[in-house]
Amino acid sequence: MKIYLVQHGEAVAKEVDPERPLTGQGIQDVQRVATALKHAGVEVKRAIHSGKLRAKQTAEILAAEIAPMLQLETSDLINPNDSPGAFDFQSASGGGDTLVVGHLPFMARLVSQLVIGDDNHMLVTYQPGSVVCLELAETGNWQINWMVRPELLG
Repeated sequence: MKIYLVQHGEAVAKEVDPERPLTGQGIQDVQRVATALKHAGVEVKRAIHSGKLRAKQTAEILAAEIAPMLQLETSDLINPNDSPGAFDFQSASGGGDTLVVGHLPFMARLVSQLVIGDDNHMLVTYQPGSVVCLELAETGNWQINWMVRPELLG
């Protein structure tokens, strides 16, 4: 089982638009990541986002490429300052690969919680639009499989 943990793409400043939609650059970055994931053969059984516009837009772009028939889910447990321990993405996943789109610091804390059991020790540094792929090992432990940032995709 794999989980793809995504920080939403670049969003406009709160002062410009309180809803904080993705910028044009944010849309382009997420589309590049989505295309790369599709070419890599990534498929998911679930796609979850926070419900905030920037996360929803990011999830829609990604899902259009890697899971076009999938119904997106919203979780109110993956907001920026939520506790990673409260978010249980596995209960309804049926063991299938899952895409989760959220915000910092939550996403970085979730990676740390799953991999080392300590959400205060940061293992990864996200940039907007970044994806961290974790894989559940046979030992029952999560491991970082790979990470990609939009700027690495040209």
